[in-house]
Amino acid sequence: MANEELNKRVYVREIKEEFNLEQLSGTDSSLDRWVIAPDINRPGLELTGYLESNDLRRVVILGTKEYEFMSKFDYNTQRERFEIITDSYTPCIIISEGFDAMNSLIGLANDKNFPVFKYEGKTYQLIVDLVSFLSEKLAPTDNLYGVMMSIYGRGVMIMGKSGIGKSELALDLINRGHMLVADDRIDVTRVHTSLICTAPNLLKRKLEIRGLGIMDVTRMFGANAFLNRTHLDFVIKLVKFEEMSNSDRLNPLNETADILGLEVPMLIIPITEGKSLSVIIESAVSNFLLKRLGYDSNELFKQEYREELVRKAKEKE
Repeated sequence: MANEELNKRVYVREIKEEFNLEQLSGTDSSLDRWVIAPDINRPGLELTGYLESNDLRRVVILGTKEYEFMSKFDYNTQRERFEIITDSYTPCIIISEGFDAMNSLIGLANDKNFPVFKYEGKTYQLIVDLVSFLSEKLAPTDNLYGVMMSIYGRGVMIMGKSGIGKSELALDLINRGHMLVADDRIDVTRVHTSLICTAPNLLKRKLEIRGLGIMDVTRMFGANAFLNRTHLDFVIKLVKFEEMSNSDRLNPLNETADILGLEVPMLIIPITEGKSLSVIIESAVSNFLLKRLGYDSNELFKQEYREELVRKAKEKE
């Protein structure tokens, strides 16, 4: 995964297409430049000629302030300053607010085959949308094996060894009105402090059941049986009963799963014959939601038990 993250990039042509930008300079090959940082650069010091500690690997946006500032200089000074922000590492320049590019910038950009674009909208809106777009495209990703479900509106990842019954459990949960997101392989993307889960395109809406093969859940159960993406809120790990220690059986709720650097609450559920797993999973999610609201039945029981011991001790006195 680490190498994959290092090689993540967004090509300038993707930005042009996403935001419907008007290209003012550079050929089609100039669009093969790439972005590796989910951020933008509003050049201030660079346009004054200051060269130290500048990050030229980000998309440059020229708004009203930058445009008005550069308008005060003559052609040669403008070209000298624009030379700094058309470095070979700079992906592109976007001029917002519908301003026309200065001749000094266009001449320099064409000489370098450097892409300059015009954006008709407001600068703040471009910044918000572009940072959001780049953050999602460049976000760290991982592929996990399991089943991803939406249960009571919460994203629940069900994990466990191969053959333990994850897909069969998913089928039962779908039949009870819950929604499948992914079976077998889950694509997880970290966006800021959230984890977004989807299925690979080839596996969307598909569920594999041993003995039955691969089925399309939307054809069998309707469109409401599938959800394209969901946040990851809760992890449930299925293990065989005999594989759990006594301490695990008594305290299964204090576990967490580290996924892309974020700690996600995890519940370990022992599997034994005769258990209605779908009901247990639903109850586990309901209990998780109650804990989010501040109600923890385990802690409440422990408190009541301690109070009962104190009461009995006082009676003996």
